[in-house]
Amino acid sequence: MTDKTIPQSGHVVPAVFTRDMLDWLPWLAPMPAEQMTERHLASLVDAARVKSDYFRLLARDPDVLEARTRTDKDIFYNPDAGLPRAERELAAAATSRLNGCIYCASVHARFAATYSKRVPEVEKLLAEGTGADLDKRWNAIVAASVALTATPVAFGPGHIDALRDCGLDDEAIVDVINAASFFNWANRLMLSLGEPTPAKA
Repeated sequence: MTDKTIPQSGHVVPAVFTRDMLDWLPWLAPMPAEQMTERHLASLVDAARVKSDYFRLLARDPDVLEARTRTDKDIFYNPDAGLPRAERELAAAATSRLNGCIYCASVHARFAATYSKRVPEVEKLLAEGTGADLDKRWNAIVAASVALTATPVAFGPGHIDALRDCGLDDEAIVDVINAASFFNWANRLMLSLGEPTPAKA
């Protein structure tokens, strides 16, 4: 698959899954930074996100954005217990790969590779898709994420048993469910609001 150029805009839309840094172009106008109120800025949670078109677009509904961002941070950054960060990112990357969200897959595959140091396996997931054979534990995490993404009611006791058989406890299993479920929703939001483009040099 090759990248495609959008005639009306002239920019290139990546068509290959990658760990490369990408930019994202919105189809709707983000809020101009200079028009954002204190409430809009607070909804970003991280002040640096004011530079992001995506988050300035979502800031048009600050209550929803703040709830979304705090949920995201608790799923991926809470170190108290549960799944290692690398495998939370793996679940998000697998979900994004299945949904065809090239931008989200690039971000979470990059994190999965960074935290796990398992670059070949992450690259295999991106290249071959969610049916790639990674290893028993990662296959179980990907399979659970795929079931939750494709048809949530298809996720069931068999997936939980497979995760338990790989050493995941209840809190780790909840992390798989949360990471996959959150990005199943987040992918659809991002895919409906814009498209990826190669990062500016």
